[in-house]
Amino acid sequence: MDKVLIRQLKIETIIGIYEWEKQIHQTLLVDLDMAWDNRPAAATDDHQHALCYETVSNRLTALITEKPIELIETAAEMIASCVMTEFTVPWVKVTLMKPGAVPTAAAVGVAIERGHG
Repeated sequence: MDKVLIRQLKIETIIGIYEWEKQIHQTLLVDLDMAWDNRPAAATDDHQHALCYETVSNRLTALITEKPIELIETAAEMIASCVMTEFTVPWVKVTLMKPGAVPTAAAVGVAIERGHG
């Protein structure tokens, strides 16, 4: 299975369950592994056959910043659903990290896989 990867997509958004978190922007870091058949793009050297990581990144940033979210689990599911439905990706792994959420950890987060590869 071929994959298209995005690593540490930085999204500044309002996320959290505490009242003080709902008043500030925090950073989320998104890693994506997306199943994609890269052979047509490679054979033709034509970007129209590729999964455009810039388009995916811009769409996910817009999605996650359009309204406040309480849980990173919710954000991860939103990302997976968007990638699979809007970009016709059959399988996705989403790793979502929230740096600084726990003072004694570099970051905390979740990882989910959806679909079939």
